[in-house]
Amino acid sequence: MIDLLTAPFHYDFMLRGFAAAVIVGVLCSAIGTFVILRKLSFIGDGIAHASFAGIVIAYLRGANFYLGAAVVAVATAVGIGFVSRRGRVSLDTAIGVMFTGAFALGVFLMSRLRTYSVDLQDFLFGNILGVSRTDLYFIGALALVVVLILATFFRPLVFTSFDPVVAQASGIRSAFIDYLLLVMLALTIVVTLEAVGIVLVAALLVTPAASAYQLTNRLSRMIVLSSLLGAFSSVAGLYLSYYLSAASGATIVLVATAIFFLAMAVRRLRPKEV
Repeated sequence: MIDLLTAPFHYDFMLRGFAAAVIVGVLCSAIGTFVILRKLSFIGDGIAHASFAGIVIAYLRGANFYLGAAVVAVATAVGIGFVSRRGRVSLDTAIGVMFTGAFALGVFLMSRLRTYSVDLQDFLFGNILGVSRTDLYFIGALALVVVLILATFFRPLVFTSFDPVVAQASGIRSAFIDYLLLVMLALTIVVTLEAVGIVLVAALLVTPAASAYQLTNRLSRMIVLSSLLGAFSSVAGLYLSYYLSAASGATIVLVATAIFFLAMAVRRLRPKEV
């Protein structure tokens, strides 16, 4: 039994994969709590697809994929906030306009390549086992930036998430906090890209937080529980993908989805608030 559990740790690429899985699981789930509270589930999928243009541009320029994805993801997130505030459109409409335009740009640039790169396909569907030591350092640095921002602006983020009108009246710059959350969300998505891919990133961002929301109504507990569920889903999914020879990103999301339905069942058995 012990050999079965420790077998994956005999390989360096699995060790890097597990490290990336824990970082991605905790970070996505913590930020996902605010995504759930603000009902912004669609925006994660939108920014993830938009970042594909940055990945393709970085590939064409020979630059770091994460850097290219981060620039376009942040620009798209800020653009969504700007269009929804200044234009006469709703937030979901702004998301639809911005992410489809950016994703189409990525597809257009990719279609002009004579050959398709396997690396680009990995970003679409995820390849956490392909994370290099340099990638892991970059993921860790981005995650640290997001965590520091979250810790610094935690109170304003909570206040504006529950009652933005009162928060504005209390002197909190709601617009700045909204843009800040969008930027953190964009950076979080960039961290997640190689783990689960653009296609599945929204699931890891939303599902663990949605599971935690089924089990508690207290924000502090929800963030901690969501982070734990995200980390467990990522590690367990990676274990299963190793033994089942399956796609790691899809397996991670399937584990998170199974936990969500289990949390729903537990909620029905325990209807009282935790």
